Amino acid sequence: MSPQRLAGVPAGRRGKYAVLLLWLALLAVAGPLAVRLGEVQDNSTLGALPASAESSRAVRRAEAAFPDARRQLAIAVYVRDTGLTAADRARVDADRAAFTAYADGGVVAPPVASADGRALLLSLPMAADEDRRAEAVAALKDRLADGAPPGLRTALTGDAAAEHDVFDAFGGMDGALLLATAATVALLLLVTYRSPVLWLIPLFAVGVANQLAGGVVYLLAKHAGLAVDFQSQTILTVLVFGVGVDYALLLIARYREELRRHPDRHAAMAVALRRSYGAVCASAATVAIGLLCLLAADLPATRGLGPVGAVGIGAALLAMTTLLPAVLVLCGRWLFWPFVPRHDPAAATRDRTSDHGVWRRIAGLVAGRPRAVWLGTAAALVALTFGIGNLSLGLPDEESFTTEVGSVTGQRLIAAHYPGGSAAPAEILAAAGSADRVVAAVRTVPGIAEVGAAEPSPDGRWVRVPAVLAAAPDSDAARDTVARLRSVVHAVPDARALVGGRTATLLDERRTVDRDDRVVIPLVLAVVLVILVLLLRSLVAPLLLMASVVLSYAAAMGAAGLLLDALGHPRLFVGVPLQAFLFLVALGVDYTIFLMTRAREEVASIGHRPGVLRALTVTGGVITSAGVVLAATFGALLVLPLVPSVQMGVIVAVGILLDTFLVRSLLIPALTLDLGARTWWPGRPSRRTSRPAPPPAPEPALAHT
Repeated sequence: MSPQRLAGVPAGRRGKYAVLLLWLALLAVAGPLAVRLGEVQDNSTLGALPASAESSRAVRRAEAAFPDARRQLAIAVYVRDTGLTAADRARVDADRAAFTAYADGGVVAPPVASADGRALLLSLPMAADEDRRAEAVAALKDRLADGAPPGLRTALTGDAAAEHDVFDAFGGMDGALLLATAATVALLLLVTYRSPVLWLIPLFAVGVANQLAGGVVYLLAKHAGLAVDFQSQTILTVLVFGVGVDYALLLIARYREELRRHPDRHAAMAVALRRSYGAVCASAATVAIGLLCLLAADLPATRGLGPVGAVGIGAALLAMTTLLPAVLVLCGRWLFWPFVPRHDPAAATRDRTSDHGVWRRIAGLVAGRPRAVWLGTAAALVALTFGIGNLSLGLPDEESFTTEVGSVTGQRLIAAHYPGGSAAPAEILAAAGSADRVVAAVRTVPGIAEVGAAEPSPDGRWVRVPAVLAAAPDSDAARDTVARLRSVVHAVPDARALVGGRTATLLDERRTVDRDDRVVIPLVLAVVLVILVLLLRSLVAPLLLMASVVLSYAAAMGAAGLLLDALGHPRLFVGVPLQAFLFLVALGVDYTIFLMTRAREEVASIGHRPGVLRALTVTGGVITSAGVVLAATFGALLVLPLVPSVQMGVIVAVGILLDTFLVRSLLIPALTLDLGARTWWPGRPSRRTSRPAPPPAPEPALAHT
């Protein structure tokens, strides 16, 4: 169906009722399903690696050969800075006896003392069942916190405790994020429209879109195997609200223009939709296809984010091009009160750029000295990139939360009194016949503090050798040690050795992310470039836009580096740079798409220079509002207590603001003016005669040729 016919449905006198009935039916089905989205959430993918990674293969071998490998460990830590007392040791013995009720198999290993005599560790395997494990960990925490001798510090750490801390920290956070996002959007819409009613309509439409997206994602997760975790569910909410409101702002701004040109609001909406479809659909395609490029990633958490986000973009596009227009037309012009756009018969020929005072002046600035403007803007962006030096890759476990949690406290206590890798030793799994040779080889590796005895599997085929690292498990030194360890044990003949454990997982994670960066980043750039070429029917303009987006991303990382360093979170989670790149490229190019599609339309009517300046003037306010709204929705991620979410929120919000205020407002228009009509090469916007050219603008900067 053509855009003209599509526009006629939600804008039609009868069509709007059909659209509303269809959405009521969709909401009746999707709403109850969206509420159940948490039921299909699987957070195991957040720390999972590809099946081909050595640490993943080590886990599978351990689970097959050693039944206890399927169980997570909880580690109770007891520390007294002046040295443990007899009362402290009695308390540890009492806790050990009490912990047998919560340990899987009822076995708690004897306490392990530190060399300085100031700390003891109790380790116990927890039940494999998630619900039973959560209850047991909560009981252990209560026991440790209750009645300890004065001056004895206690904490619970280990995999089981860390998992419990994550679920504790995020309890109710999905609702808090939704509330924060909705409140932010509502406030910005109220400020943008200065109307007591109009802001409710896009907020209602985007809320419905969010329900539709949640319902579809639930069905895909339940019946099609789509992986959904807390991260992807969080991003889904932010994307639907941010992108949906962007589309609403663009459409409502165009609708307001057409209401002045048409006495009939249905005709005005049909024209507004028809002229907005290209930019909105290109924007949605750019973001959705860019997200689907994540399917090429190996890291499961990154790969699963793509389809979930693409569903959200599709729902936002559908709601903003059908439901929103139908509601706007149904309600009529009064929604804009107190600034109701009245029909003006002369509006079709009148130059209304005077209605955009601030942006008319900005266009005048760009028109006066375009080369100086784009060179100055580019230099400012390049200067911001130097802030990248404040960032580093690799987020330590103890810095993953914005507040202190028990498992992190326990890790710090262990690190202060035991070898750095005591809480998370490397684990070598090898053929039983090679046990002695493997142990001897492990002892030769620099960075290994202690090598345990080889433990045979129940079937006698494999052995398990623990190796305590001298460095902290998530340090670069520990990763280097594991890399050396792997080289040594792989060289043992017929050992078929695999190295797993926490540090091995981190090493494989880093390698997987490096591979994903090499594959996904060029793929995203290629996809976005193709979409821009098809949309603008040009080669020069898309290449300029892509260069600006890459520069904007580098500047955003630099500016975010300054902010994150000030916030105390400069060490990035390994998956953040790639995901931030995707969002900044796909979302950041949106505003330039909105500008350049309008510029192409205006250039076809009044020529290159005045067309570009008019496009900048009339789109400046709405696109800036859209950028602020989208940046604020990503900023809502700062309410979450997880540092990677804070880092993502800061980077994307800063990048979108740079795109909005510098790249789209100054850099691209100035470059386009400096290049002239060559911007559209090899195409050429066709001149239309149906729309008369406006009289010259009175301000010299805009009239200057």
